[in-house]
Amino acid sequence: MNSFAKNFTRFATVISRWAGRPYVFATCCVLVVAWALSGPVFGFSDTWQLVINTSTTIITFLMVFLIQNTQNRDNNAIQAKLDELIRVGRAHNSFIGIENLGDEELEQILAECDRHGTRLREEARKQGGRGAAAARAAAPRKGQGSGGAKPPARRKSNKAKAAS
Repeated sequence: MNSFAKNFTRFATVISRWAGRPYVFATCCVLVVAWALSGPVFGFSDTWQLVINTSTTIITFLMVFLIQNTQNRDNNAIQAKLDELIRVGRAHNSFIGIENLGDEELEQILAECDRHGTRLREEARKQGGRGAAAARAAAPRKGQGSGGAKPPARRKSNKAKAAS
């Protein structure tokens, strides 16, 4: 990673954490109230209104990019952790990378997972309400016909297609 990207990442992380704190929100509220109370002093002029409009627009514009950068990195880190758990666990390894599928394919997988979850809850209820853990323990293991959601065969990514 080049130095600009590294510094931007560090800056975005610090600002995003700082901006999400309660005292920052309280400070912003105090500033808006102070601005509103100063209205009579400035005769509710156009300049008085322009100050808050310009300030909030600039801050919002910049914060969108900083927060999006932080959320993208957090999402990627979580996705990598989930993929690793799937890889080493009992789940279908074919679930790794499903975030790259199209919307329709992903909706099919989610619907299948919902059906599977409903079935597990019903089994748990029939077993005397011992909970979903009992139903999962009774469910067939990976490689033994788990009955869980099976995602469609993975398509080649654009990078893989280009390399072929």
